[in-house]
Amino acid sequence: MHDLATGVTHFRDAVFPAKAELFARLTTTHTPATLFIGCSDARVVPELITSSEPGELFVIRTAGNLVPAYGPGADGVAASIEYAVAVLGVERIVVCGHSGCGAMTALAERHDLSTMPTVAAWLRHADAAAARPGSQATASLIRANVVAQQANLATHPAVARALSTGAVTVEGWVFDIGTGIVTVIDPAGDDRIIAA
Repeated sequence: MHDLATGVTHFRDAVFPAKAELFARLTTTHTPATLFIGCSDARVVPELITSSEPGELFVIRTAGNLVPAYGPGADGVAASIEYAVAVLGVERIVVCGHSGCGAMTALAERHDLSTMPTVAAWLRHADAAAARPGSQATASLIRANVVAQQANLATHPAVARALSTGAVTVEGWVFDIGTGIVTVIDPAGDDRIIAA
């Protein structure tokens, strides 16, 4: 297992000095261009997948890359979305699913979640995806979930306003852990692989 303290020491001694100028600039600047909403899965690291530097991505990670539809009451996901769009002025939002997603596997295979009531309640935010025709297989559900979460994202007032003025774009991705391939999901089915 990776020792976190050793990792921090390596960062401080080897990584930070090489990026000291960047971190000095980041002490007074926070202008990420992209809000990246991905899964909490430890195998999916947004900055690594996109080769991004500190300060380039505003990241939200939730189990199953779920974005609850906007509603009343305090909600950390909604607050982060609102801040990214209304205050930071991100120009792009990516909702990224991934192969082998445990949350989508649990739904597709109808796992018994009775001993995990909080997880079961959270996964209800994927009900629209699970209800789509042909989404019973895990891979199909992963794709359908990305589309459903994009729709949920558009219910957030800050996002709806930014979409209406063209200030932000929203796209869905699926990252394949085994191949490193990222596919851009088109709700109409015209998906494409990100290539150089």
